[in-house]
Amino acid sequence: MKIYFPQWQGSGTGKTIEYGAQTILEYVEDPGFIKIPLSSIEAGPNGEKKHDINNYDAIFEQLTRLKNKVDAEQPKTITTIGGDCGLEIVPVSYLNTLYPNMGVIWFDAHADINRPCDSPSCNFHGMPLRTLLGEGSEHMNPLLFSTITASQIHYIGVRDIDSTEQTRIEDGNIYAPEKVNILDLVSTLQSKKITHLYLHFDFDCLEPNDYDKTYYQVSEGVKILEAENYIQTLEEHFTIVGSSVLESVTTEISELTPIKKIINFLV
Repeated sequence: MKIYFPQWQGSGTGKTIEYGAQTILEYVEDPGFIKIPLSSIEAGPNGEKKHDINNYDAIFEQLTRLKNKVDAEQPKTITTIGGDCGLEIVPVSYLNTLYPNMGVIWFDAHADINRPCDSPSCNFHGMPLRTLLGEGSEHMNPLLFSTITASQIHYIGVRDIDSTEQTRIEDGNIYAPEKVNILDLVSTLQSKKITHLYLHFDFDCLEPNDYDKTYYQVSEGVKILEAENYIQTLEEHFTIVGSSVLESVTTEISELTPIKKIINFLV
């Protein structure tokens, strides 16, 4: 199943994320992508915060729409062009029901593992992994097909971590090295008997000097060539059942040139 879901409300005010998703969709030129409509509930600067989550009503409405579509289709694989990272709670929790102990590879500068009550921003795109663990807001739990465990989470490129997130990572012994050795990651996954992977790719995992058309830019990121090698190596050793490309903001297809190989790998 191929999904185009340009959710931006999880970022708070980052409507440029929607336009960035549209640019990637135009680049891939694949009519097979199913478009999930966004909510018409007011969001952004005039949005309402509920349950310590900005734009809660809009997010819940449109993610319910996404969940219902996935439930109706019952796909074996899911590829998503988005959108902010909060949308991941639906495809990851769904695929986890089909492939228990699925490895979740989180290419991201941010840990995205805050609880709403701990989040400095109250933006949901910083909460999806905590939600997937079943430790987020109870008001988001109806959107989940299942919950995952901390041992399923593996970070690549994470470097902007809140103190409460760092505590959760350490308490859960979550794979989050400062610098990834891809063969070590492969070995770690194999030691856990993981055979299927979900590849979450937020472009802010990349070094901004390589690609800076992202909602956030965080220095000392993953080089594009490194990211390409990581993805290729994972695809050689495991079955990829889900992937996403998220939070690019460029509106010019020409500016996608540095990351086209990554897009082609994942989409």
